[in-house]
Formats: sequence, structure tokens, C-alpha cells
Amino acid sequence: MHAVRYSLALVSAPLIPYIDLPVQIPEKPLEFLGLSLSIKIFGILVAIGVYVGVMVSIRRARQRFIDPKRMTDFIFWVVATGFVLSHVLDAIFYHPDTVAKNPLYLLKIWDGLSSYGGLIGAVIGAFLWSKVRRRPILEPVDVCVSAFPLAWVFGRLGCSTVHDHPGALTTSWIGVKYPVDHGGAIIDGVYHGRYDLGLYEMVLTIPLALACWWLWRRRPFRAPGFYVGLTTAYYAPIRFGLDFLRVGPEEMGGAGDPRYLGLTPAQWACFVALALGIYMLKRSTSPAAVAAAAASATARAEEARLAEEDEKRAAAAPAQATKAPRAVKVADEEPADGAADEGTARDRARARRQQAGKRAKKKAAGADAKRAPSDEPAEASGEPEPPAEPDASKAEAPQKRGDESAEAAKREASDEADGTPDSSPGRGAG
Repeated sequence: MHAVRYSLALVSAPLIPYIDLPVQIPEKPLEFLGLSLSIKIFGILVAIGVYVGVMVSIRRARQRFIDPKRMTDFIFWVVATGFVLSHVLDAIFYHPDTVAKNPLYLLKIWDGLSSYGGLIGAVIGAFLWSKVRRRPILEPVDVCVSAFPLAWVFGRLGCSTVHDHPGALTTSWIGVKYPVDHGGAIIDGVYHGRYDLGLYEMVLTIPLALACWWLWRRRPFRAPGFYVGLTTAYYAPIRFGLDFLRVGPEEMGGAGDPRYLGLTPAQWACFVALALGIYMLKRSTSPAAVAAAAASATARAEEARLAEEDEKRAAAAPAQATKAPRAVKVADEEPADGAADEGTARDRARARRQQAGKRAKKKAAGADAKRAPSDEPAEASGEPEPPAEPDASKAEAPQKRGDESAEAAKREASDEADGTPDSSPGRGAG
């Protein structure tokens, strides 16, 4: 019985310790425009998250055959506008009194960030990039959003280390043991339980990051807009529910989050995000979109294969051009000794003689065809013609051809005996 009561007492009390990491690395602050800047744990974790998100996005862009340089340029526009508007919108909607007293607070982009402000800034940056570069944005946006949950885990880890999203007081076991004087004097052993919304959001983002990783690994090519729909449809309800646990505007010395018609600015943005997520999921999972994505994947793979072959041919062309003269030179050389070289020389000489013989036969056949009409006897009125006088030149022609054939046969026999190619006119290399 005592054990049960002790267990219930534990469940009804905060169990998560308040981890107090150093807010900043003990380095000398950087002086810039009269402002004291320093390297903080939160900034380091956010920078790691941005770096991981960028690297994963570029890698996945290559898997979809998107130019990495174009993807890097797109990410620069999105991240730059996202960070600037993340602070500007946070200052306007969450700290309007501070902006009214000191408008220069809008320029301190490192002092306070809003997640939905960053999302709106990223969307504006994407549209500006599309307008300037004249390119479609849905697919690069989808690739970046597929890697965003992993980067967001690091960002919310930074929030949980500095505890900059304190929630309402609670005695629940999921509460964090905040010091009594949060930001002031800390009394050892004295605490009160509070919700730590940055910690909860980090934990709840991990399943989304794993889901995006698994879905991409299973099928990299999906219809553009799928990951936009999945991420916004998952995040919007979680953020809407968590914001009910935020401190009110009258708590913590007036440092709580303001409400507009009973809801925080982020909760109003959740309605738009959820509607966008449902629409994009329905659009990207339709049969027509799935078929178009499959056809696009096949076409891009084939295009990439052809481009790779063109690059290989272009790279091999200079090497072949430098090797070609040497190959011709080696083919024309005939070594003086060696049985294999002698056999090659005899084969070439025999081939040249055979070609010369074929050309001689063709010429002889042409000459015979021209003489044929004059050799036929003409028939007159049925009476036999008187015998014609013999032509001395025609009688000498067969004898002359016979002498040339005999002479050629003698030369061929002598060449085969000594293995030397014939160098007489009309029998050289052709």
C-alpha cells in the first residue's frame, strides 16, 4: 500500500530535471555596432541543425537529379529570409511593447525567433527566388521540407537547453523542475513544475523526422508537395495543442505570450498550415500525380544516364585524339626481323597483289566489251561476206597480254620465295 501511494506521489510530481547548461561559452564577447555578441549553446545547436538540413537537402536533390548548385542557391534565399522574418514577426506579434519602445529591436535577428515567422519567411524567400530565377519552386521546396524535421530536432534541442519556452505551472510528471526564481537567484532544492514546450516539441518531432527518412529511403521520387503536406498536417495539430500550455500574458511578470481572441499567433497560423497540409497530401497522392511522378523519375534517370555517357565520351575524346597518331605510326612500321612481322608483311604484299590483279581483270573486261561490236560479222542480203584482211594490231594484243601475264606470274613466284613485297609500278600500297 505504501508503495502504491509512493508511486502515485511520483506520478503527481514533476520528474524531469532542469538541466542548466552554460548559456554562453566563456569567450570574450564580440563587439559589433556597439552591441555585445557572444557564442551561445542555443546558436551552436541551431547552426548544426541548419548545416544538417542543408547537407541532407542537397544530397536528396542529387537523388532527384536536381542541380546541386541550383539547390544551394535556393536554400540560401529560403534560409536568409526565414531567419530575418522569424525574428521580425516574433518581435511584432509577441513583443509589440518592446518594438514600440525601441524600433531597433527589429534588427536584433539573434534575439528571439518564431517558428511560424521563420516558415512565413521561408515561403516568401522561395517565391522571391522563383521570381528572380524564373524557375518552379514546388519540387525544391518539397526536397527541403523532407529534411526539415531533422534540422528542427536540433533547433528545438537548443530551445530545451535554454528553456526559452516555459509553460504553465503543473504538478504532472511530465513537468520540468524549474527553479523558483527562473533567471534570478536559485534556491537549492526549491522548484516548481512547469511545462517545457521546447522539450516536448523536440521529442514529438523525432517521429516525423524518422517517417520522412523512411519514406524517402523507400521511394525517393514522389509527387511534389507530398512532404509539404505531410509535415504541415503533422505539425499543425501538435503545435495547436501545445500552445494551450503556454504561460499567459499576465504570468512571469508580463513576459507571457499574448493572446488574440483567446489564441496565440501560432495557433491562428495552425489553421492555415493544417488546411495546406491536407490539400497538398490529397493532391500529391492522387493516381494522376503518382503516375506523373513515376514517369518523371524514369525520364530523369534516362536523361542522367545519357548525360553521363556524353561526359564520358567527351572526357575520352582528347585521350583518343592524342593516341591516334601513335597508333597509325605503329601500324605503318614493319620490323626487319621476327617471324610474326615477316608473316604480316607477306600478308600485306599478297593482299596488294590480289587487289592489283582484280583491277587488271576489270580493265581487260572493259576493253573486251568495247571491241565486241566490231568483231561480229555483218549480214547483208544473205550472201557471205568476203574474208577481211587481218589486223596486225589486234593479232599482237593477245600475244602482248600473254607476255604480261607470264611476267606477273614470275614476279609473284619470286616474291613468295623471298617474302619481299613487289615495288613495281601499279603494285604499290594503295
